[in-house]
Amino acid sequence: MRKETVPVARGDGIGPEIMEASLHVLLEGGAAIEPVFVEIGEKVYRAGYTAGITAETWEIITNHRVFYKAPITTPQGSGYKSLNVTIRKTLSLYANVRPAISYDPVVPSKHPGMDVVVIRENEEDLYAGIEHQQTPEVVQCLKLISRPGCERIVRYAFEYARAYGRKKVTCMTKDNIMKLTDGLFHRVFDEIAPEYPDLESEHWIIDIGIAKLADTPGNFDVVVVPNLYGDLVSDMTAQIAGSVGFAPSANIGDNHAMFEAIHGSAPRYAGQNLANPSGLLLSGVMLLVHIGQAEAATRIHNAWLKTLEDRVWTYDLVRKAKAAGLAGYTEVGTREFAKAVVSRLGQKPERLPAIDYRQAGFGFKPPQLTAVRNAAMQLDGVDIFLHEGQLSGAELGRKLEPLAGPEFRLVMITNRGQKVYPGGFSGTFCTDHWRCRFQAPDGGAPPTPAAIRQLLARLEQNNLQWIKLENLYLVNGKRGYSLGQGQ
Repeated sequence: MRKETVPVARGDGIGPEIMEASLHVLLEGGAAIEPVFVEIGEKVYRAGYTAGITAETWEIITNHRVFYKAPITTPQGSGYKSLNVTIRKTLSLYANVRPAISYDPVVPSKHPGMDVVVIRENEEDLYAGIEHQQTPEVVQCLKLISRPGCERIVRYAFEYARAYGRKKVTCMTKDNIMKLTDGLFHRVFDEIAPEYPDLESEHWIIDIGIAKLADTPGNFDVVVVPNLYGDLVSDMTAQIAGSVGFAPSANIGDNHAMFEAIHGSAPRYAGQNLANPSGLLLSGVMLLVHIGQAEAATRIHNAWLKTLEDRVWTYDLVRKAKAAGLAGYTEVGTREFAKAVVSRLGQKPERLPAIDYRQAGFGFKPPQLTAVRNAAMQLDGVDIFLHEGQLSGAELGRKLEPLAGPEFRLVMITNRGQKVYPGGFSGTFCTDHWRCRFQAPDGGAPPTPAAIRQLLARLEQNNLQWIKLENLYLVNGKRGYSLGQGQ
């Protein structure tokens, strides 16, 4: 088989050790890959590249369809953004696939038989990282959800479930509170699910859903979630399955893919030959499946399972075994664990189910997205955010009423989303950050951008400091903005 060139980043902390161990197993196991090593992460940050990656490295990565990456460290402090997020978004790796499997009875687990795959949206949500200090007391983070983003990840989840013989896809959101953003994700899920009648589908509110998942993971199969929830859910499922150290992940896009363990760089364990390379090794197995080397992936995964079954374990598993009162294991270091897996190539587990990736076919094509860009958008008002630290909500309302002018009426004022004017409760705690909603008077003409500019000018003339505005729209005749709490 012709070898495929794969950019490889050794990473930070324990990264170089577990990457060396993983590559050793992959290559000995018959992976037809040619690693090309690139430098990203902490050293590059410290060299003055605030993105953690150079233009030359970007060119190498973008010229190949897969990227194999060990954990990296993002330095703390202003100006540094997560390189993991940057890579995912730059390459449009919209689907983060994170399996969580229990290896009981070999490895202690409270959930025998657990086999859940979390499919996390990878580009949107709060991970857009758009934040602002708006007043001395208030900061904001924008939650961005797009219809194309929802369609791509939801359809991917159903296609993945079908390709790998899964039975059910579960969606989790918080759309009882975030009715537009999470509501869109849920609505798209409900639209797409009927196209897959062979698969069961369900929706849970994220708080009770994640509680159910932690308690009875056997009731779940494939779980599709927006970005932030996916990060939380996948770490939780990995941990309750047995260990975050086991958890691999694939970041999939239409043209590129990146494979990495879900755990961090664990710098306090660096250089000690202690770390468990399993998460990164299994990510490498997912890479081989992705590029069509299912036979090597099958051989390596089964050898890894046999190693677990023979209780040749790294310190993290030994610690769990001691806590559970188990005996009969052999504690090894990172390098020795890799050698143990290599020595079992060609063997299959006896107590754990063997793997055969040659039986799964995943030829998913990019979905045809719903065209919504030409939806009718009609201006229906404006939310103007003010910085005001002296006036109460009632006092601010009385000051704003005459400034609304003939084009607008002051509908409400909220503080941190809670309506405080008109009406309101004197005991509601308020900050110096106010949302003031202006809309056309009953029976009045729809507002115009010119009228909004004139309103802003009146506010400025009266020494009211506006900090941002959000236009309110009717989208195809339906309200495209949320009501205030208490409105």
